Amino acid sequence: MKVVCLLASPRPKGNSTAIAGRFCERAEKNGASIQRFSLNKLTYRGCQACMTCKTKLDRCVLKDDLAEVLEAIRDADVLVLATPVYFGEVSSQLKAFIDRTFSYLTPDYATSAAPSRLKAGKRLVFIQTQGQPDEKQFADIFPRYDYFFKWYGFNDNLLIRGCGLMADADAQARSDIMEAAEKTADMLFQKS
Repeated sequence: MKVVCLLASPRPKGNSTAIAGRFCERAEKNGASIQRFSLNKLTYRGCQACMTCKTKLDRCVLKDDLAEVLEAIRDADVLVLATPVYFGEVSSQLKAFIDRTFSYLTPDYATSAAPSRLKAGKRLVFIQTQGQPDEKQFADIFPRYDYFFKWYGFNDNLLIRGCGLMADADAQARSDIMEAAEKTADMLFQKS
């Protein structure tokens, strides 16, 4: 199985990156092939609302570093989105990527029974970390993006969430979160 992992933290040793790393290590041990992209190292723009992906092309017209990422997801079985929460939302790096996924929708997406250009049956693993220890805070983030990715044909999506993680090493010190990453990878990729 093919996994595309998007690391959306600007901190290369941040908590969401550490959790994604543990998930990917376990997935690789279970036979998955992993393609990682650190969004903060790429040069790209957000959606330009040009509508070319609905009128002239079946993909985004922009030719920047995100083009390779968007193409890789077409062939992936699992997409991992790993993000910290900044100001009550996913990182700006991830939000710009998500806006560009608009190109995955067909021109008649608003009325179509099959609105996605992607093959059905993909899975999303959403890794969300936040410094705020209160789990009620920012609990609305995953359901919002789960809704949109279901539009693209991602089903049975999973959340790995770490609250109260502020310093870079906080996630590694939390065995419950790291075990959740491993168990999620086992559930998706364990050889039978």
